[in-house]
Amino acid sequence: MWVLFSGLVIFLGVHSIRIFGERWRTEFISQRGEGAWKGGYSLLSALGLGLVIWGFGLARQQPVLIWSPPTGLKHLAMLLTAFSFVLLAAAYVPRNQIKARVHHPMVLSVKAWALAHLLANGLLAHVVLFGAFLAWAVLDFVSARRRDRRSGVSVAPGHARMTALTVAVGLLAWAIFAAFLHGWLIGVRPWG
Repeated sequence: MWVLFSGLVIFLGVHSIRIFGERWRTEFISQRGEGAWKGGYSLLSALGLGLVIWGFGLARQQPVLIWSPPTGLKHLAMLLTAFSFVLLAAAYVPRNQIKARVHHPMVLSVKAWALAHLLANGLLAHVVLFGAFLAWAVLDFVSARRRDRRSGVSVAPGHARMTALTVAVGLLAWAIFAAFLHGWLIGVRPWG
């Protein structure tokens, strides 16, 4: 489990710098440049993600059951992951009303994804992985909204047509991932 913990500390630590060390980040970029920042950030993120994937795989080989989720929660998890994919699409499809409303749809996507997986899985490795991501996403969303208010950031209003496209892209991506890719990549087929 130490590999998973190490990966989470590195990956989520790097992604938490704007939450806890915004001033330090700004000073680093002003002294060493944006290229040095992005390079170090990318390397540490890749290292952390690699350790998370490896550590999660190792932890799943020695499962520790904490609780057995009822079937109803697994169905709810499917709905939450569909919502998560729509939010993820909202981060990239321009001029959609979802992004205009929530400002940080990708972070909300991580929240929905992590909560869904916490509800559907009761093994210790799942609780550690998805619990860590959920806690990070909650903190990051609050921090990002505070930064937005301090800086006076506003997002352009969305259009209904682009919002419909966002929902369609998100649901299509969710269906493809759930039906085919999740089983191939993760080894678990959500739709049986």
